Amino acid sequence: MFVDEIALDVYAGDGGNGCISFRREKYVPRGGPDGGDGGDGGDVVILCDGRRRTLSHLSHLNEVKAGRGGDGSGRKKRGARGGDAAVSVPPGSIIRSSETGWLIG
Repeated sequence: MFVDEIALDVYAGDGGNGCISFRREKYVPRGGPDGGDGGDGGDVVILCDGRRRTLSHLSHLNEVKAGRGGDGSGRKKRGARGGDAAVSVPPGSIIRSSETGWLIG
C-alpha cells in the first residue's frame, strides 16, 4: 500500500514532579530544603531514513508520545529524563502544522 500523506498528533513528554524534602540530621538544626527537581520530558525527533519510500509504516499510528520525566527525590536528586520518540520518514518529506499550515520541517 502506497501512503504519501498522514496526520499524526505529536506530544513531547511532560516533565517530572519536583520533591518537597527537608534535610534532617541529628546535629544540624533547621537543615533546610533538599528536594530534587523533576526530570525533563522527552523529545519527538523526526529522522530522515533513505531506505524508506512511503509513509505506510506510520499509517496505523494516530499519535506519537515521548516519555515522561522521572520525579525528583530527597537529597537534591534530580529525576531521570524521559525517553525520546523517533519517527522515521523518507527523504523529501514535508512536515506542516495541521492547525496553522506552517512549514515545520
